[in-house]
Amino acid sequence: MGFVSEHTIERFIMPIINLLVVLIVVGVLLWLVNNYIPMAGSIKRILNIVVVVAVVLWLLNAFGILHSLSNLRV
Repeated sequence: MGFVSEHTIERFIMPIINLLVVLIVVGVLLWLVNNYIPMAGSIKRILNIVVVVAVVLWLLNAFGILHSLSNLRV
C-alpha cells in the first residue's frame, strides 16, 4: 500500500477547495445581484452571460486548458 503524505493531500485538495470557494462566492454574488438589485432584464441577462463566460475562461486557465489551446495551430 502506498503512503500518502500530508503534503501530497494539501497539494491536491487545497486548489480544489479554493476553486469551490471562488465558484460559490461568484454564484452567491450573482444571485444577490439578480434578486436584490433592480435593473432591466436585458442588463441582467448580459451581466449573467459576462460572468459565466469569465468564470469559464478562468476555469479553463486554472486547469491549463486555455494555455494549451493557444499552442494549437490550424
